[in-house]
Amino acid sequence: MPDNPNHGLLHGVRRVTRAAWRTLRQLSGDDAYERYVEHCRQHHPGEAVPDRREFLAARQTGKWSGIARCC
Repeated sequence: MPDNPNHGLLHGVRRVTRAAWRTLRQLSGDDAYERYVEHCRQHHPGEAVPDRREFLAARQTGKWSGIARCC
């Protein structure tokens, strides 16, 4: 395979793009379930982990139940 003079540049762009995508997912909460599963595996081994649907339902219930005001 001939050497591609842009190989290093393309590799860098891909790396930055992946890092930006991970950061965006973290900031938006899109990766919450994956982080939750990882937490459960590390801190609660052997316990059943809720599936994504159960996790999201519990998260919505917690978010929207109770008093939603500051004072």
